[in-house]
Amino acid sequence: MIEPVIRRMEIMDIDAVIEVERTSFSTSWTKDIFYQEISDNPYAHYFVMELDKKIIGYIGTWIVLDDAQITNLAIQPIYRGKSLGEKLFHYTMQYAIIRGVSRLSLEVRESNTIAQNLYQKFGLVPGGLRKNYYTDNQEDAIVMWVNLS
Repeated sequence: MIEPVIRRMEIMDIDAVIEVERTSFSTSWTKDIFYQEISDNPYAHYFVMELDKKIIGYIGTWIVLDDAQITNLAIQPIYRGKSLGEKLFHYTMQYAIIRGVSRLSLEVRESNTIAQNLYQKFGLVPGGLRKNYYTDNQEDAIVMWVNLS
């Protein structure tokens, strides 16, 4: 398999990222949201994963002072099960650590045990519950976090 490339997301990537988003989530972000995140949010850091020059995944994080929040992580369904999400998550954790982040957190669907298992590999532990967090079906979100320092 060709080694994937991880790089900063650019405006020109939004259409491809939307496609990853639509195949990964029941409710997806709009082009406008991604555009605002990339161009207007000074705390947002988004990365895409390319395989043979095709975007197959992406991740987003907000970094405020020494705190990071993962906003999104998605890999095209046909590329799942190949540890690519793990590589993308690891890249982002290292990026955050280099920038002095001491705590990283995220929300994950209570039913998404595959993602929870991935995050646990990186030391994240459940720290709370956000009731009715997801608007499509009112599913609860598990808040997971890890100290990086």
